[in-house]
Amino acid sequence: MEYATSLERLRSIMDELREQCPWDKKQTIHTLRPQTLEEVYELTDAINNEDWKGIKEELGDLLLHIVFYSKIGSEQKQFTLEDVIEGVCNKLVNRHPHIYSNVKVENDTEVKQNWEKIKQQEGKKSILSGVPPSMPALIKALRLQEKTKQVGFEWDNVAQVREKVEEEMRELYEAVEEGDEKHIEEELGDVLFALINYARFVKTDPEKALEQTNKKFIRRFQQVEELAAAQGRSLHDMNLEEMDALWNKVKELERK
Repeated sequence: MEYATSLERLRSIMDELREQCPWDKKQTIHTLRPQTLEEVYELTDAINNEDWKGIKEELGDLLLHIVFYSKIGSEQKQFTLEDVIEGVCNKLVNRHPHIYSNVKVENDTEVKQNWEKIKQQEGKKSILSGVPPSMPALIKALRLQEKTKQVGFEWDNVAQVREKVEEEMRELYEAVEEGDEKHIEEELGDVLFALINYARFVKTDPEKALEQTNKKFIRRFQQVEELAAAQGRSLHDMNLEEMDALWNKVKELERK
């Protein structure tokens, strides 16, 4: 296969599907949106598992969506695939003056700071305007903190962040004692935000860490179910103490 022509082949296939396939004919930017989100999550799973074959496949699916949106954009006389590609090329050149101009930088931190300054020059009203409102809350909190860091809105050291986590925990416990649900929700949010900040300071991806714990919990709980079934029992018929005993057995087996 001549890989240099692969993109044109994909565009040609997209044109044919849009003209001939009943399903593809019906799609709009709104009907594609949930499928695009699904593809992004499938790519995320492949990345988390370091599944290179899966990553390649999911990137292909995302590329198809980009071509599909561009096809619809062209039909609506809004933009073409060339416009999309040229736009991102121009953005990359403009936002990397240390490569394509005479700006000097010492490290990646200065690169990020310049990036945010250039975005402001391009008309962004706020440093935080680039964070999508619909982004999942955990990742959004991390991005907010990373962006405000670029203007110096940042703790000096990890000890200060730890102190903030402990302060927020105390306030959460006080809210729980008060029994005010709205206040509890607010303080719990503050605790989570502070913990994400702590994770950032100790150079740990909180999303990845939580997902690893999710997978560990799923694995262990399913093993608990298997152990119960091996005893001819169902978890529905067991009390917490019995299930906890199986849980501890699973942990012990993992350590061995």
